Amino acid sequence: MYPNLYYVFKAWFGVEWKGLQFLNTFGLMVAMGFLVAAFFISLELKRKEKQGLLFPRDETILVGKPASFIDLLINFITGFLFGYKMIGLFIDKPDAINPQDYIFSTQGNIIAGIALGTILAVLKWRDANKQKLQQPEKRVVRIWPHDRVGDIVIISLISGILGAKLFDNFENWDDFIQHPMERIFSAGGLTFYGGFIVAAIAIAWYAKSKNIKLAHLIDAIAPAMMLAYAVGRIGCQVAGDGDWGIYNSAYITDNANKTLLAKPGEYTAQLNKYSTHFLNGDRKSEGLQAVPHHAFVAPSWVPTWLVAYNYPQNVNKDGITMSNTTDEHNKVLPVPVYPTPLYETIICTLLFAFLWGIRKRIKTAGVVTGIYLILNGAERFTIEKIRVNSHNNFWGMSLSQAEIISFSLMLAGLLIIGIVKYNKAKGC
Repeated sequence: MYPNLYYVFKAWFGVEWKGLQFLNTFGLMVAMGFLVAAFFISLELKRKEKQGLLFPRDETILVGKPASFIDLLINFITGFLFGYKMIGLFIDKPDAINPQDYIFSTQGNIIAGIALGTILAVLKWRDANKQKLQQPEKRVVRIWPHDRVGDIVIISLISGILGAKLFDNFENWDDFIQHPMERIFSAGGLTFYGGFIVAAIAIAWYAKSKNIKLAHLIDAIAPAMMLAYAVGRIGCQVAGDGDWGIYNSAYITDNANKTLLAKPGEYTAQLNKYSTHFLNGDRKSEGLQAVPHHAFVAPSWVPTWLVAYNYPQNVNKDGITMSNTTDEHNKVLPVPVYPTPLYETIICTLLFAFLWGIRKRIKTAGVVTGIYLILNGAERFTIEKIRVNSHNNFWGMSLSQAEIISFSLMLAGLLIIGIVKYNKAKGC
């Protein structure tokens, strides 16, 4: 696995650049997902603008004024935080501290922070001074919806992270109550659907404030969201962030960290041998019989890792200590699991291709969004059957938070399609 870029460069190029340890591969793939989404959203918004479905908005801006104290302060604070943390990460971080823990701690390099903050403030002042007019004037600029893609992506990113963290704490409420500050400020613990819901609310508010037709905007975003999710799941798979499936009890991990087909009784023996690992969380009281697993032997033409992967050197440091490995990330799962992030990357890429292929044929605004919600919900509801997750009692059924939300999304998709079709038939 590649928990961060340090491991990527070490494996691919044979170099050990410790400074790359703070660049988490999961975070990088999430960022890549947002960039890919921005590209396709922009393409689709431009297409809708040419069709006369979306329109520009004239806004008045003030140009030629000098940099205000607030402008300089914001630039200084931004530079200070970046220098304090990022530069400090390279020159001050103790070896015993994880890079993510360091970023979310109070530690940093104050001299680097002040220096970079001052540089950014000076650059802001110089830039504003070059454009300064004797008498600042108001100008009217025309802004198209595709010009706002950057704002949409930033709003989605910030609100998505807040929502993902919020819903993760709801899903793990008992742990949150016991360690509230640790969970709030930890680098991990994110729930996709939490981010999805809060980001959707934020985008709807933004669209209304800018007089953008929400139905057409969401239709443009929907296919890109499917692809962004697929790209983000690559990060889960490559980093081994714990977002994997249940154990495939047809296989075990041997002493050389390799995945082998289990002989009769070997899976049970592995459970007993590493019972401390398996009996965590709710399973402490339920026993080894509660460990989720399903035995499936890969056909001869299917690679073993496609149905049973033990995530060596995963970023979560989950599992047992690997042999002949002294790195910080030196854990491997004693029993391989189903690599569900890989499945979701493949499935959601295909679903994106489907949505992108049918979007031009659909003339009713909102239908693409409805189809996206149905496909998204169905995909996640299905994959949850072989994923590890906390379950809740819902109407007498044991369901995970993601299953409840994904089922609700499918219903919402059907409802949206029904409403927009009905309104079109009525001429509304």
